[in-house]
This record gives sequence, C-alpha cells and structure tokens, in this order.
Amino acid sequence: MSGRYFTLEEANALLPTIEPLMGLLLEKRAHAARLTREIHPLLADIRLDVGGTIPSELVQEFADIESLLGQIQAFGCLVKDLNGGLLDFLSERDGRDVYLCWRYGEPAISFYHELHTGFNGRRPV
Repeated sequence: MSGRYFTLEEANALLPTIEPLMGLLLEKRAHAARLTREIHPLLADIRLDVGGTIPSELVQEFADIESLLGQIQAFGCLVKDLNGGLLDFLSERDGRDVYLCWRYGEPAISFYHELHTGFNGRRPV
C-alpha cells in the first residue's frame, strides 16, 4: 500500500486546517447541485443556446470544487464521500493498515475502519 501514514494525533492536528476547506467544498457542491437542477430543463430543449450566467457559474463552481479537492488531498488524506464530507487517513493499527475516518462536523477523529469495510464498518479508536 502506498501513501502517507498518519498517527491519530497527526490526523487530528490537521482538522483545524482541513475542516474549513471541507465546509467550503460542501457549500460549493450544494450550490453546483442547485445550479444543475436549474439548468436541467434548459438542456432538455436542444433548440436553445445554453449560455449565460448559470452555465458560467456552474463551470466556476466545478473549478472551485476541483481546486478544494486538490488542496484537501494534498495533505495526504482521501476524500471518500463528497456528499457527506467524509475523509480517510491511512494509518496502522495492530500491525495492519486501516483508515482513520472523519466526517465533516465531528469534533475529532474518533473512528477507524478496515480498508475494505468503509464507513459502515467504523469502530471507535
């Protein structure tokens, strides 16, 4: 397995920096979803030239989302679920690789899961 390994302390120390980025990312994702719903009826009519503010704004939101994802992942963690603001930090526990698991809004990393189980397999650290 390649990637950066984190201790629980190292991962928790990054949260004050990562949490505001994740909050902004979730806001941008929600805004892009609203814009997509607004523009969808226009896209259904192939006779319309779909230019203007909504498509331009949507393109900017996607660019911002991509940038924020890159900033968060540059710390070495993995964004696992953009809808729920879920991050995993590769770690070692009892001689095996696991993910320390954090969800936006949680005050600290309090759970881990096996590499193959995901969020539903979370257990307290």
